[in-house]
Amino acid sequence: MKSFLCLLVASSAFAAVHEADVCVFGGTSGGVSAAVQVARMGKTVVLAEPGRHLGGMTSGGLSAVDIGDPRSVGGIAREYFTRLVAAYGKKLEWDQPFKSTGGPATGGAYAIEPHQAERVFDEMVKEAGVKVLRNARLASVEKSEAATPDRPSAGKSARITSITFENGDVIRAKMFIDTTYEGDLMAKAGVSFTLMREGNAKYGETLNGIQYDAKYRPRSDHLQPGANGRVKGGQGVWDRDFPLDPYVVLGCPDSGVLPLVELDDVGKPGDPAPGVQAYCYRLCLTTNKANSLPITPPADYDPKTYEIVVRFMEACLQNGDDMDLRWFSKHDSLPNDKWDFNTATFGGNLPGASHAWPNANYAEREKIAKKHENYHRGLLHFLATDPRVPKKVREDMQRFGLPKDEFQDTGGWPHQLYIREARRMVSDLVLTEHHTFGKTIAPQSIGLGSYGTDVHEIRRIVKDGVVIREGKLAGGRGGFGPYQIGYDAIVPKKSECTNLLVTFALSASHTAFASIRMEPVFMITSQSAATAACQAIDDGKALQEVDAAKMQRQLETDGQILKWQP
Repeated sequence: MKSFLCLLVASSAFAAVHEADVCVFGGTSGGVSAAVQVARMGKTVVLAEPGRHLGGMTSGGLSAVDIGDPRSVGGIAREYFTRLVAAYGKKLEWDQPFKSTGGPATGGAYAIEPHQAERVFDEMVKEAGVKVLRNARLASVEKSEAATPDRPSAGKSARITSITFENGDVIRAKMFIDTTYEGDLMAKAGVSFTLMREGNAKYGETLNGIQYDAKYRPRSDHLQPGANGRVKGGQGVWDRDFPLDPYVVLGCPDSGVLPLVELDDVGKPGDPAPGVQAYCYRLCLTTNKANSLPITPPADYDPKTYEIVVRFMEACLQNGDDMDLRWFSKHDSLPNDKWDFNTATFGGNLPGASHAWPNANYAEREKIAKKHENYHRGLLHFLATDPRVPKKVREDMQRFGLPKDEFQDTGGWPHQLYIREARRMVSDLVLTEHHTFGKTIAPQSIGLGSYGTDVHEIRRIVKDGVVIREGKLAGGRGGFGPYQIGYDAIVPKKSECTNLLVTFALSASHTAFASIRMEPVFMITSQSAATAACQAIDDGKALQEVDAAKMQRQLETDGQILKWQP
């Protein structure tokens, strides 16, 4: 006990107190954008990142960037990508619409190497004079509470006064911006959030809650793909659902279900349900043997884990598929013999394993991340070595390894798990599919979203005796162009906090968030939040009282695109 107290005293003796006008928590792509914007507006800023790297998914493996319509991207996001691709001698055509090749709006011109992405983020914060704290794991939040009828002597507003990290360091600031995927600062500040798929009745939507989309219902009549790996209509071979028997003994429910499949309450379409989208690692792999590390399996690798994958392959072959690696991962070409590996029906996603992540502590998240890594390493090893895998797939997989020059402190494996969805704030404005489909226009625009409605599966469960990916959706938005993101969606209710902005875990329904959740959009919302924070300081106002017209003028001056004018 005595030694523990001594350790606490020693720790507090070395703790630092950082003072700034604005604290940005989360060194994601949006975190960097916000911090740089604050510095450019002449305010002091501290950017605190729980990990060791800046850039989030943009530097963590998401290398074939989901852009949507390039004409909707402005400000620091446009500046960043322009600067990034210049390293490869490329020039982006921001005034041109995305040119489809049969798939979604993923810009090939934006395909870059992760280490180059991180380099540009590091350069931008250094050039702007941003103070960066790494390994800054949030422990607690101090607030001055708002006055209420039962506590009339409390402060005039609910404000964050400081945040404290696990190492004892403290940041005191006038304004705070939460740019984490999980909304960790928001949650510790006592701001309302949800982890529910609200259900269609909540906001009068059609794509929320439990979903069994017809496009992903198991069937046995899949068409053969073209050279781009897609069938007519755009669906890729990596998104094929067959009526797979889920049981250990074929046709015998009493034998239990195979690994990677859950027995779960099925539920009615459109009903509310818990659960967030499946997570994965977006791998950067290389075919350059001189720059390649082997993809080793986990220590407890067991090929029986992937028995359901064997049944999937059998169904594909029976369908007449000439299978290659694309059936297990859409992969896009990057510079220097590298490839960005996404997921598939049986790819990097691990449905269900993500559900505990948002509310988990840091130690628990490390275990969840390792579970995803071990599953994915095992799958890739299985595809490369198991004799039941078609020879063409095995030989294709054997060409790839982890690049030596990427993610060097984690052995070539990405340092960032793809957090597709976590907490979502519930504020005075909740963006819904009515906004993303253009039926309702959000007021006080701070930027535009333009991607389709892209929901990765929530659960892999048994329904009607076969495996189904519940919650999986991928489609457009009814033909509507880029839509406005309203300022009130990044500001908590005034009664909950007056000096916090939330730009990743913003206020949106599950289905609307599925469109909003792209990295360029998060960079846009975060830059706009920084502008609002600086103006609130100058005007001595709560964030809910910011002069919207004044803010928008500054945003447009700084290159943000607030209204769609095709």
